[in-house]
Amino acid sequence: MISHEFFPLGDSGVVVKLGNTIDESTHQKIKTLSDRLRDERLTGMVEIVPGYTTVTVYYNPVALYDPSSEQTPYERVTAYLREIITHAESEIPREPRLVEIPVCYGGECGPDLDEVAKHSGLAPDEVIRIHSEQQYLVYMIGFAPGFPYLGGLDERIATPRRSTPRTAIPRGSVGIGGSQTGIYPIVSPGGWNIIGRTAHPLFRPEDQEPSLLRAGDLVRFRPISWEAFQEQQEVTS
Repeated sequence: MISHEFFPLGDSGVVVKLGNTIDESTHQKIKTLSDRLRDERLTGMVEIVPGYTTVTVYYNPVALYDPSSEQTPYERVTAYLREIITHAESEIPREPRLVEIPVCYGGECGPDLDEVAKHSGLAPDEVIRIHSEQQYLVYMIGFAPGFPYLGGLDERIATPRRSTPRTAIPRGSVGIGGSQTGIYPIVSPGGWNIIGRTAHPLFRPEDQEPSLLRAGDLVRFRPISWEAFQEQQEVTS
């Protein structure tokens, strides 16, 4: 059976810990379990939240309370999870979804591109080439609605976070923070180095699935011109 630990989260949640390190092996266990939980949703389950090394399951304890059973709602959920984990071990991993994100690099869209290039000892065009040639794994969504934490950044362009965060990062900004890259889906504070921007909406609150990206997706950035960015922005605004 997949190695795991359960931890209660208040009276309406359980955290399933599946590893101790941020890597693709642990992520695959998390994705497989999350997929199974969505396919075989337990009555009373409210939300499934994949993390770097955990899956958190939120549930309605009232809906799961059974006066004829000696089990508490928490015990019912963990028993259900153990069964799902047992079957998930033999699951064939599902093919990940590849999402292409058009990005305008540098200039007004990427005010920190030159700083990243300077830190890396590379020309700005080389930073753009390296950043856009990679295929990134969405490890988790967090920090802000729809914000993807992406793994796979080339070490050559890894850059420490800014010493002084900005109070407002424009929606769609693509940044580098340490060994990670990500996209700000809404206007928010942030300390990552902004190297580009996309007009592609990542957070759509009116949709049934408001986040464009989800854990387990693969992301590829496609460089576009300032003119193309403006055209796309007119369409999506």
